[in-house]
Amino acid sequence: MTSQNFEFLREGYSELADLGGFAETYLHSDPASAVAKMRLFAEQLVARIYQIHRLPRPYQANFLDLLNNGAFTSMVPQVILDKIHLLRKIGNKGVHGDPVSVSEAVSNLDECFDLARWFHVFIAQGDRDSLPVFRRIMAEPEDSKGKIKKEKKAALQKLKAQEERMQQLLAELEEQRAAVQVAEKRAEELAELLVSGQQVADALELDEEATRQRLIDVQLAEAGWKVGPKGASTAEVIQEEEVPYQPTDSGIGYADYVLREDNGKALAVIEAKRTSKNPEIGREQARLYADGIEKREGQRPVIFYTNGYQTWLWDDALNYPPRQVYGFYSRDSLQYLVQQRALRQSLSSRNPRSHITSRLYQIEAIKRICERFDQGYRKGLIVQATGTGKTRVAVALTDLLIQTGWVKRVLFLCDRRELRKQAKNAFDEFIDEPTTYVTARTARDRTQRVYFATYPAMQKIFTTFDVGFFDLIIADESHRSIYNRYRELFFHFDCLQVGLTATPVDFIARNTYALFGCEEKNPTAYYPLERAVEEGHLVPYEVYTHTTNFLRKGIKYSQLTEEQKRQLEEDGENPEDFDIDSRDVDRQIFNKETNRAILRNLMENGIREATGQHPGKSIIFARSHDHAVLLGKLFDEMYPQYGGAFCKVIDNYDPRAEQLIDDFKQTDGSKELTIAISVDMLDTGIDVPEVVNLVFAKPIRSKVKFWQMIGRGTRLCRDLFGPGKHKTKFRIFDHWGNFEYFEQNKPEAEPRPTKPLLQQIFEARLLLAETALAKAELDAFGIARELIAGDLAALPEKTIAVREKWKELARVSRPEVLDQFAPVTQVILRDEIAPLMQWVKLAGYVDAYQLDLLIAQLQVEKLRGSGRFDDLKDKLLDRVAKLQMHLNPVREKFDTIKRVKTPQFWDSADIAALEEVRRELRGIMHHREKETGPGRPEPKVIDISDGDIEFERRKTNIREVDMTVYKKQVEEALREHFDTSPTLQKIRNGQPVSEADLNSLASLILTQHPGIDITLLKEFYEEAQPLDFILRRIIGMEAEAVNRRFEHFVQKYPGLRANQVLFLNMLKNHISKHGAIELDRLYEPPFTHLASDGVDGIFNDEQQVDELLVILDTFKPEGVNTQA
Repeated sequence: MTSQNFEFLREGYSELADLGGFAETYLHSDPASAVAKMRLFAEQLVARIYQIHRLPRPYQANFLDLLNNGAFTSMVPQVILDKIHLLRKIGNKGVHGDPVSVSEAVSNLDECFDLARWFHVFIAQGDRDSLPVFRRIMAEPEDSKGKIKKEKKAALQKLKAQEERMQQLLAELEEQRAAVQVAEKRAEELAELLVSGQQVADALELDEEATRQRLIDVQLAEAGWKVGPKGASTAEVIQEEEVPYQPTDSGIGYADYVLREDNGKALAVIEAKRTSKNPEIGREQARLYADGIEKREGQRPVIFYTNGYQTWLWDDALNYPPRQVYGFYSRDSLQYLVQQRALRQSLSSRNPRSHITSRLYQIEAIKRICERFDQGYRKGLIVQATGTGKTRVAVALTDLLIQTGWVKRVLFLCDRRELRKQAKNAFDEFIDEPTTYVTARTARDRTQRVYFATYPAMQKIFTTFDVGFFDLIIADESHRSIYNRYRELFFHFDCLQVGLTATPVDFIARNTYALFGCEEKNPTAYYPLERAVEEGHLVPYEVYTHTTNFLRKGIKYSQLTEEQKRQLEEDGENPEDFDIDSRDVDRQIFNKETNRAILRNLMENGIREATGQHPGKSIIFARSHDHAVLLGKLFDEMYPQYGGAFCKVIDNYDPRAEQLIDDFKQTDGSKELTIAISVDMLDTGIDVPEVVNLVFAKPIRSKVKFWQMIGRGTRLCRDLFGPGKHKTKFRIFDHWGNFEYFEQNKPEAEPRPTKPLLQQIFEARLLLAETALAKAELDAFGIARELIAGDLAALPEKTIAVREKWKELARVSRPEVLDQFAPVTQVILRDEIAPLMQWVKLAGYVDAYQLDLLIAQLQVEKLRGSGRFDDLKDKLLDRVAKLQMHLNPVREKFDTIKRVKTPQFWDSADIAALEEVRRELRGIMHHREKETGPGRPEPKVIDISDGDIEFERRKTNIREVDMTVYKKQVEEALREHFDTSPTLQKIRNGQPVSEADLNSLASLILTQHPGIDITLLKEFYEEAQPLDFILRRIIGMEAEAVNRRFEHFVQKYPGLRANQVLFLNMLKNHISKHGAIELDRLYEPPFTHLASDGVDGIFNDEQQVDELLVILDTFKPEGVNTQA
């Protein structure tokens, strides 16, 4: 393939000349193929540099690894690196099938020619004066096109043959390079090469600024902008635009980029600085350009400043401070960002719409988020107990932000498809906006308004959206795993972000608070279980402990009765072999009779459904899949009348799990499934309000999980037992002493995440380098240093976590820094860089990397002279022994394998010898015989009597929960007299009653229900209360009735602040507790917690205060006036 511009490389580097020729051939007819060939040109040019200068290559390195390798970056000038990166990035578009314009390909060919010239002079030591002048490649004229069309078949066949020869040549070159022995270069040599290479670049007048500009061009193009080649302007992107009103002698300045909308107005200005400079340097210059453009055009552009690697956005028109972003906004996203300046309304002036939410605590949460947004913050965290309507809050917040012009496109994230479905249904019910699930089929859909995705699904495609596409992200289930696994999602998108979680504040991870801009244990809004139960928004629960002898003490020979020993012997077991601790019951061993007792207790003591025929909907939390299956089988044996449809296992082992969950949710009687035996699937997130029994047939040691599981029963359910017969409580059966365990307030250890394999390897190599220096083993240190350099080069540059550490990475990657290996460098490598290794893909080389770790550990222990060396040696020999010698790749390494197995090798093995073994064998370690083994042993199943059952009710130790349960018992006692007692009717209607009426009623109730003691009832109240107030609270002044009186006030004054809404909520709660409130109490705690002068400090409007006092008067007995 003859080229027009690259023939000067033909002698000695024919592959580069051919690739240049291919790029020229495809330039106009197939620009995507042209840039792909230029990418290959750059890759081969880099390979030649490695070959000629014998640079060490990272193991199985890809193109990017080679470019980032410390040895390479230390000898190649920045302008050349930038040009190679450009060819790589734009070439990737061609390789991946993305559209490539002819102008992009033409500009790329210029870069390719510059690289060729620099390579010829500096690497190939050619004559600069002999370099040709670049010849523009013109498109074929029309008549030639007709001729080509006629001869198309012959031309294509010829081109195909040339391509095949090209591939064969490249393969041969790769084999030759692999055979080259690498001689390590010192840092001084690399530095000298860098100086020489820069001198050649300067002599050839290669422009770093222009190359950096093209790096920015590529990022703009990735965001959908039409960027002109070589600094040329387009209608959308003006380059080097003249800007007036600048502090220069002429009053004129030139902005690097101005991004414009269809009407010609400036949307954004971009200030670019050198890649080696901090982009913050461009901040003030960019502001001056924005000032000038605003004066000229009447519209202030959004400010970006960048060095090509780090980019900052400054939206000062909306009073935001500068913030780092990880790409440029698309044109559409920028247009909406600018439009928001006119569209945005103050959030404090609007209430959420009452048909979506009217509960005061939900309104308070929304107002707290809105107040935070109004103050310029962009993140918030809402913590609400399970069942209190987090999704409803999300819907109302989204609707409010849409109505006030703050957001247009929303992303709702959750961790499971079932929760995604629930959320979409809720949004579709209340918001009239286009919605969609994010799936492989809809991933490119950009026409919707609200997108619903699971975290794993969004993680795969989030980079296909521009950074400004979403205006709001709502992240459900925002607990520990969010930060650890999916933080890149939140860093990539530059938008408002709200986290939702039911996890109590004490158990939320510190980094989750930080992710949503909150101080530890101080979320933006908090509504705990205790408050929700007290205010009647969740139902309370009763706890019954039910344990057997085996569950308490285990199954031990010394404690077995003679009858139990006989039963074991009859089943072929040796009783003396049994020494099972209680914690291993239903894990290592199952006793059928113990589990029958668990099932029998539920069937006999569980809250029953409306007819009383059988227990209502119930969830049994099992220890494992095997345990769940056993429980299911035992139930069918014990209760065959239900035909196997009443009780089923729901876990991840069953492909029908989602359908079974839907069956469990059914309330129309079409499905019989009533008892669900769950292994993890129903622990969190599933909304089944009809659940009235929870069975803890497993020990729980995580407080977070414990409260999530309790939350499966807390939801309200109206008319569950018939018209007007609502769910008022649910029942928990604790078979493992979980409540007693958590009552002890044992500190819960923060789970330490397992370090990723590549991080372990990197840290082992750091330890090797440190140990080698300490032992003055310089050769060993050199080996460790090169391995560390290779690991640094393998870090993926586009990963946000890596980009955040760009400066630190650039610093420690320099050869002279690694050579010195100063203590500060070691700290940066260990604390800042090592965790980044989790982002390197294993790509199917797990076996190879496991060998890397083992060898690094062996090398460290060798230097230390540790006895652990022999243990690790045995582990290596065991792995080598399992290599399958009949496979050709393994046979090729026969000499190395044989040598490693000899005692002589280990007698003289040093660090270099172990490193050679690693290089030779890591590529074949996946050919080991896989360990099949017996696998996990199935638990033993026995069936012996298990007596001494202890069954008792216990307190929940949550005062509000216990009080609410007792209140319900009193209410049930009074309920039968609602229709016959005039006194109760008056109380329920808020009418005054006499003291004689109340005394008569109290005597009647206490006579017919001796268990309800008035003194016990009073124990739940902090202050002594008259009987009429207590009864009024129980049956006449329920929270919902009180809430309705305050709703009108809230709707009348939509500008109420969150603290004012909270004050109203406190008033409502106090009245619900005490039946009324005295005026003096408005100036005492807890009402002074919000403002030291009580109601006067919260409400400044006298009319509002007067109306509040009128409302309070309606709760007082006749004749008492709050305002008097």
